[in-house]
Amino acid sequence: MGDLPFLPYGRQSIDDDDIAAVTEALKADYLTTGPRVEAFEAAFAEAVGAPHAVACSNGTAALHLSMLALGVGEGDLAIAPSITFLATANCARYVGAEVVFADVDPLSGLMTPQTLAEALARAAIAFPGRPVRAVLPVHLRGEVCDLPGLADLAAGAGAVLVEDAPHALGSAMTFGNVTERVGDARHSAMATFSFHPVKTIATGEGGMITTRDAATAQRLRTLRSHGMVRPEAGDPWLYEMAEPGFNYRLPDILCALGLSQLKKLPAFASRRRALAARYAERLAGLPHMALAASPAWSDPVLHLLTVLIDFEAAGVSRRAVSERLAAKGVGSQVHYIPVHRQPYYRDRYGALDLPGAEAWYARCLSLPLYPAMADTDVDRVVEALEGALR
Repeated sequence: MGDLPFLPYGRQSIDDDDIAAVTEALKADYLTTGPRVEAFEAAFAEAVGAPHAVACSNGTAALHLSMLALGVGEGDLAIAPSITFLATANCARYVGAEVVFADVDPLSGLMTPQTLAEALARAAIAFPGRPVRAVLPVHLRGEVCDLPGLADLAAGAGAVLVEDAPHALGSAMTFGNVTERVGDARHSAMATFSFHPVKTIATGEGGMITTRDAATAQRLRTLRSHGMVRPEAGDPWLYEMAEPGFNYRLPDILCALGLSQLKKLPAFASRRRALAARYAERLAGLPHMALAASPAWSDPVLHLLTVLIDFEAAGVSRRAVSERLAAKGVGSQVHYIPVHRQPYYRDRYGALDLPGAEAWYARCLSLPLYPAMADTDVDRVVEALEGALR
């Protein structure tokens, strides 16, 4: 490996102006909830084209708050794809709802109208009489799900969409010749985001929920801060709590970093797209592998660069490939282990037959992708992958 740096599958891009923004916030009057929170929310809402954005402590909190705001609870059902991070399913369990896992397209990893329809049919058999209240499509890797198709099916079942969109900040899509942005919530009740360091912009930890409904936004703000509201009249120290909420606030100092990072979103997006294009060029025609599929309507800013490898045909295990890559200074990761396989959910719902999720999991491998990478880093990754598969 020589003096070449290790290339992780993802990492934050922090510059001097980001550090200066946080330093300025540290010297200001507020460290927790202050003016930078509202400023970050306003800037984020403008960036994605949503009327309202509500900041919170992390992406998991965003999902939990979305379930609370919808009133999802005991006796209700939520549908989530099995190929996702644990939080997408867990947020329904936090409020007492049962999870029904949808299969995914084996080439893109995305929930589709067909897999949602199958999950809805299975839900009616497994939980007769229980309402499906929420459907949680995941814009895996930054690719966009078929939102109109999913929304139509959800509405027919009496449910709404909550987009799990931490991978897709900056992604766009075209439905019916209309260009839209992930997070504008035109087809959903809410969209949720994460600002974990490997995401498109970073605040360390942090999350955001966007919505087009003012009442929903206000309820989210109340629930993120213990359920407290200030009466319009009365003593200035008074507050009331109609129901318990949570301490899911995002501090001013992290919002300062978020504001600084958000200004770079166009540059981050452009660089991620350029790197993805170089990967596509370099990987084209290599045996036993292909890039994960991109739907025709999706114009992604990829968070993950995922290849699908036929490890059996290549005659090598995924673990061996990962270890050989690491020995060459190249990181990799698997996104994701199907959630329906996890012991908690397997014990609760029994074994499930989701062939698309199993096929995706058997082949997927995520390669390094982040804005600070050079074009030559992509070449180095591809060369290391070729060698690891020999």
